[in-house]
Amino acid sequence: MHRFSCASALAFALCAMACPPALAKADPAAARAAIDAQFAKDWPDLQALYQDLHSHPETAFRETRTADVLARQLKAMGVDVTTGVGKTGIVGVIHNGAGPVVLLRTELDALPMEEKTGLPYASRAQQTDANGKTTFVDHACGHDIHMAWWIGTARALLAMKARWHGTVILVGQPAEEVVSGAKAMLADGLYTRFPQPQFAFGAHVGPSPAGEVTIKQGFTTSASDAVHVTFHGVGAHGSMPDKSIDPVVMGARFVEDVQTVISRQKDPMKFGVVTVGSFHAGTAANIIPDTAELGLTLRSYDPAVRDGLLKGVKTTADAVAMMSGAPAPDVVHLHGTGSVINEPALSAQSAATLTAALGKDRVVLIPASEPGWTASEDFPNSPKVARCARSISALAAPARRWLRSTRRKASQCR
Repeated sequence: MHRFSCASALAFALCAMACPPALAKADPAAARAAIDAQFAKDWPDLQALYQDLHSHPETAFRETRTADVLARQLKAMGVDVTTGVGKTGIVGVIHNGAGPVVLLRTELDALPMEEKTGLPYASRAQQTDANGKTTFVDHACGHDIHMAWWIGTARALLAMKARWHGTVILVGQPAEEVVSGAKAMLADGLYTRFPQPQFAFGAHVGPSPAGEVTIKQGFTTSASDAVHVTFHGVGAHGSMPDKSIDPVVMGARFVEDVQTVISRQKDPMKFGVVTVGSFHAGTAANIIPDTAELGLTLRSYDPAVRDGLLKGVKTTADAVAMMSGAPAPDVVHLHGTGSVINEPALSAQSAATLTAALGKDRVVLIPASEPGWTASEDFPNSPKVARCARSISALAAPARRWLRSTRRKASQCR
């Protein structure tokens, strides 16, 4: 994690400092040397923080211990900290004279899954969700690393205040995994209670060579929508199917038919995915149940495609139920978020600054003409203020750290 975290904190700090006119006539190479020196000093504390956060993960809107740990870290540096923003979110503000207002964001939450790495600091934590179900919890998506480099960035910026000027807003956002935390913080006055940012940065680990930074212009991550469909039938004994309205048959038909929304309704030149990830019905092989429940995830870039997928799922479910003579199904849009669309000029400027500091072989700038990543996250909800430019980057993790996550279904990240 050492090499990776150094590059990560360096990238975050340099991007914050490079927002015009924040950088006070300092070149990126000199800034890198100063950040490297500060990071070497802070490394033992940051490693301990990472391992502590990894061992004590918490799920969406239950990140009370996590928020407290980060808040105490910031307060110890002298940062003005507010907790409980958007339920469990935190906001730290660093004032350093006149200049731009820059937002740096990390996520707080983990995933409801069991870690099986056998690491000395592996998570064995469990939490009970809103439905009363107790599950293991794991930072399989890398938010523990994000929080560690976020704290490292804050330390570097405070140690280098003579090299930059402006205001830094440190946002610790809850509930990214259910794409709800950014909206909760906005609803709780993120941009009325605190300075409004002109620039906003987020970042995520990725499976590239350690120390590499990738920045994408334009569409960067996909919109994500979670949909729950319940088909209502009439139960019966398995030997008397004529007495039933079989919700399993409806669900099976729906799983197949809903893919025509992609193959026959969506423009084939535009990205869109409909995935049925869960199908639950019945308790015994010889009993036709009353209901079947299906969970879907929808992904897209274009807002019109996103709207078409949502309508297509609803229309298909209604038609399947009608064909079976069943009541109308329940089609519930649980939550969703739009695509991350990086501001091209800010992305190019960030890439140029990082290239000057890290070297051209360690920084990749992907143009807007290239497709984005199909995974999703709710950073697009954060910079909703006039003329706020935003950029989210992919920062490389060591192969060993990433592999242990992917083997535990890190694909469950949004």
